[in-house]
Amino acid sequence: QVQLVESGGGLVQAGGSLRLSCAASGRTFSNYAMGWFRQAPGKEREFVAAISWNGENTNYAYSTKGRFTISRDNAKNTVYLQLNSLKPEDTAVYYCAARPKYNKLAGATDYDYWGQGTQVTVSS
Repeated sequence: QVQLVESGGGLVQAGGSLRLSCAASGRTFSNYAMGWFRQAPGKEREFVAAISWNGENTNYAYSTKGRFTISRDNAKNTVYLQLNSLKPEDTAVYYCAARPKYNKLAGATDYDYWGQGTQVTVSS
């Protein structure tokens, strides 16, 4: 089992920045690829970004590329999502997730472990 706890969400004005963190515990963190997803009210959960176990491979949703950056620190068992140039349409609950092997095409159903989510609200 892998336990994931997100933090760092909040209310920010359009154009602002936030850094989300996801702390992992349980099994060896470096054995897992990590992903970030988000879900807005009334919408399906959507992919945001993913990173391989060593950070060498990353993938981003088209809507976030160039604005968001995923990274990880295996020594701290933590994955991060830096959110820059935020837009009102980025408002959602953001979730981190873990799966054993990196696959840039992996969707939400391909991830095994999930955190409880952290709310990001961007005001216009």
